[in-house]
Amino acid sequence: MKPILFIGIVLIVLGAMALIYQGVTYTTHEKIIDVGPIQASAETQKKVPLSPLFGGLALAGGIVMVIVGRKKS
Repeated sequence: MKPILFIGIVLIVLGAMALIYQGVTYTTHEKIIDVGPIQASAETQKKVPLSPLFGGLALAGGIVMVIVGRKKS
């Protein structure tokens, strides 16, 4: 498989995922109390937003790369 086709397919998949999920969510564990044998922690979910513009550009760029890669063969 040509590198330009592979990169194009990866960009299409990443662009579609960015448009569908619109961000990356992750969980962190934070200690609230740590006094001797008593410990308390909390789970906090944080989200890193991804712009729909990023997803659209990646998707369009991937499509262009696949088209260009197929024409060169």
